[in-house]
Amino acid sequence: MKIAITGGTGFVGRHLARELARKGHNPVLISRGVDDRDNSVRTLDGAEFWPIGTNDVERLYEAFKGCYAVAHFAGINREIGDQTYRKVHIEGTHKVVEAARAASVKKILLLSFLRARPNSGSGYHESKWEAEDIVRSSGLDYTVLKSGMIYGKGDHMLDHLSHTMHTLPVLATVGFEDKMVRPVAVEDVVAISMAAILDSRLSNKTVAVVGPEEMKLSDAVRRVAGVLGKRVFIFPMPVVFHYLPAQLLELCMVVPLVAKSQVRILSENVAEPLPECARLPADLIPSTYFTDDQIRRGLPEAESFGVKDLRFCHRAASRM
Repeated sequence: MKIAITGGTGFVGRHLARELARKGHNPVLISRGVDDRDNSVRTLDGAEFWPIGTNDVERLYEAFKGCYAVAHFAGINREIGDQTYRKVHIEGTHKVVEAARAASVKKILLLSFLRARPNSGSGYHESKWEAEDIVRSSGLDYTVLKSGMIYGKGDHMLDHLSHTMHTLPVLATVGFEDKMVRPVAVEDVVAISMAAILDSRLSNKTVAVVGPEEMKLSDAVRRVAGVLGKRVFIFPMPVVFHYLPAQLLELCMVVPLVAKSQVRILSENVAEPLPECARLPADLIPSTYFTDDQIRRGLPEAESFGVKDLRFCHRAASRM
């Protein structure tokens, strides 16, 4: 079975593509090719790679032809140039839906965010919510996954925490009140995605996807630091003081340590969906705990932040 994945070379897209290929299906990877951290996914057995964005309906239609489903995982957590939340999350979703309908795709799966909602004051949250509404009103069989913080090999969460611990093990919490999180393993997200796509589960549903363990964000950080053999100093800082550093980091880092949207995300609890939505059936509820072994499996190679992570150095290296 052919399954298209927008954002197919991204973190969750790569994991889904590998599981589909492992089970004998044919993943069709839709990606601009910006994320090149693991190019081996492009050469999986039975895979197709289409170096296109979600703004080209005609090329999307060509890529979607013969596909049973589209897993719409393309998204951004910061705006760069013309890659805005409106263009990627809203206009891109409109075009994915248009191309999917034209290609007679049967199912669309959208990966959204747990707290995506209207009138939140956040461009990220609101654009994700609009994408949900576009999919829900598409006329296609749909499933919307409102997911919390996803972690695993190749993510930003463990990757950035690891690099931070190896550079300077200090962390300022976003706000004076410690927030609650429920980290969810990428393997569990993939299992739910596979059930929705291949087994026709969760038809026309919007469901919350969170891990089995609720904890303070600072405790999650300490757990990662412990696996790394580091002692981390955590102190509170008002939310407003995080936005200027986030803006500067977005400007100067290839993948910023923290983006403005992440500040907004971490300024509230990431443990329950907003607004309320359906719960997963018992056999699909994530069951992978945020254990030392699980953290260890997802950690990148030990490395600190350095000049290589700066945007001007990255551009210079790519020209060589």
